[in-house]
Amino acid sequence: MTTYQEYKTKIAELESLAESARKNELLAAKEKIAVIMRDYNLTLADLGSTAKAKPVKTRAPVPTKYRDEATGQTWTGRGRAPKWLEGKDKNQFLIK
Repeated sequence: MTTYQEYKTKIAELESLAESARKNELLAAKEKIAVIMRDYNLTLADLGSTAKAKPVKTRAPVPTKYRDEATGQTWTGRGRAPKWLEGKDKNQFLIK
C-alpha cells in the first residue's frame, strides 16, 4: 500500500516535471512568435490590441416624478416606494 509520504514525493516530482514542461513549451511558443514576426516584419506596436473596448455609457439621471410638498422628499417612481408614500394615493404627489 502506498503511504502519504510516497504520494507527497510523487506529487513533488510531477510538479517539477510539469514546471519543466511549461518552461519548454513557453520557449517553443516564443520562438514561433519571433519567427512569424520576423517573416512578416511585425513589431510589438503592430500587435496592438485588436479587441475594441466597449464605450462606457453614463446613465442620465432619472427625473423626479413624485414630491411630498410638506417635507420636500422626492421619488423617481422607480424601485420600492418610500415610506412617506405608503398607504397614500401616488397621484396626489405627482409632479405636474
